[in-house]
Amino acid sequence: MATMTQEQADARHVKRDDYVSCTVAFIDCKKPGSHLKENYSIIGPGVTSSDEQIINLPEAHGFNIGAAAMPNGITNNLHIHFTAEVFIVQRGTWTFRWGSQGENEVVGQAGDIVSVPTWIFRGFTNSGPDDGWLFTILGGDNTGGVIFHPEIIREAADYGLYISSDNRLIDTSRGDDVPTEDGRIPPMPDQDVADLREVSREEMLSRVVARDNRDFRPGFIDQASPGGGAQIAPVIGYGITQNREHSAPITNPHGFSTEWLRLQPGQSVGPFAIDDKMVLIGHEGRFRLELADGDDVSVDVDAWDTYSVPGGIMRSITALGDTPVEILVVVSGDHRKRPTFAPAVIKAAQDAGLGLDASGFVAKASLLPVYGRAS
Repeated sequence: MATMTQEQADARHVKRDDYVSCTVAFIDCKKPGSHLKENYSIIGPGVTSSDEQIINLPEAHGFNIGAAAMPNGITNNLHIHFTAEVFIVQRGTWTFRWGSQGENEVVGQAGDIVSVPTWIFRGFTNSGPDDGWLFTILGGDNTGGVIFHPEIIREAADYGLYISSDNRLIDTSRGDDVPTEDGRIPPMPDQDVADLREVSREEMLSRVVARDNRDFRPGFIDQASPGGGAQIAPVIGYGITQNREHSAPITNPHGFSTEWLRLQPGQSVGPFAIDDKMVLIGHEGRFRLELADGDDVSVDVDAWDTYSVPGGIMRSITALGDTPVEILVVVSGDHRKRPTFAPAVIKAAQDAGLGLDASGFVAKASLLPVYGRAS
């Protein structure tokens, strides 16, 4: 089993105060109404076009974690992504738009998650009264950048802004040369815009998991143990839940899974390990991560913080304080993940009459046959 030192554990904790904004991340950064956007690259570069973007944790995870912060009324203009783009509303009210002219809208509130299909134009506006914050998950280590709407690319040229063919922001006001036509991304032809597939409102709503519609159920083998019983609510793909009744509402491949983890005050889950990299984003409350199974390595994580746990590390997660804790759990890969709990956890579950069936789901131990076959 892999181990970690306290120094190594601390280095994987990206606190809220560590996030560094970039206001020149995209080609619309000088457009009135979009000039106050702040882009964050927390894990991986995301889709930024700016050499000024600070990346907190550049290590490849198979996905990128970022954020967008914008005051009321500010818009991120229409653009296309080639890999998955998932929005987690951390604070505020947001209007998400999609379609070739942004003609469709859906509103998201704190705790809502929206997964937008690839290869369609999308944009979003902070439509709430206060400064808003979105966390984002982007598929892949290399996202391929973005294609902005042709109107945005044409307007940006009036401000001396271009995107080079290698996805770098060119700003002539700072002395950059105007790139040649074959050295920059041109506006998408009108026919190609018209040929993009249409996504109905019904389809898009099926890709919105609202806070009030989360399906929280006991998630793990420790559910009958004192202090156990943490709940999981799946959002995207096959995650770490051991509850056979769970089914994620969003199922198409993203390159990662996403689940909500909820712990009541004092509640814990673990120790357990998985083979894949796991990122925890604190949504509400404070929790403690104990790492390396008894080596006295721990990190306290606050709401809004991001923590990356390497594959193969034993970890326990414990709620701190007197309010429930909610954590977004993102794990690399589209496959089903199977947490391996410490022997003491399995023994306590057996004493409580629970076991894991051959598929790794929790079941009554009395219903599970002892099955073996000679080789």
